[in-house]
Amino acid sequence: EVQVVVSGGGMVQAGGSLSLSCRVSGSTFEKSAIGWFRQAPEKEREGVSCIGISSGGTFYEDSVKGRAVIAVDIAKNTVTLQMNNLRPEDTAVYYCAVGNPGPTALCGGWETWGQGIQVTVSS
Repeated sequence: EVQVVVSGGGMVQAGGSLSLSCRVSGSTFEKSAIGWFRQAPEKEREGVSCIGISSGGTFYEDSVKGRAVIAVDIAKNTVTLQMNNLRPEDTAVYYCAVGNPGPTALCGGWETWGQGIQVTVSS
């Protein structure tokens, strides 16, 4: 059984930073993709960033490019999302997901989701 545990988050002032952590167990982590998503109140869930564990390839949604860094610690089966220069519009519930993207895609095939974690950025 795949388990995804998310930690980090919280409240921060605009311009500040925080780190989200996603620890995965019970899966073939090295063959997976890990994605970060967020959902703001009354908005649809959107992809924020993802990383292909074996390739190391990364994707960032336009609004976080230059402000976010996704990284993997294979020894710990953990992916972190460091977010800097946070803005009030980054306020959302953030989710981590484990995917099986297949042989040609970087990310996708999201199969298992972790619990959401609140990030609140005050102005």
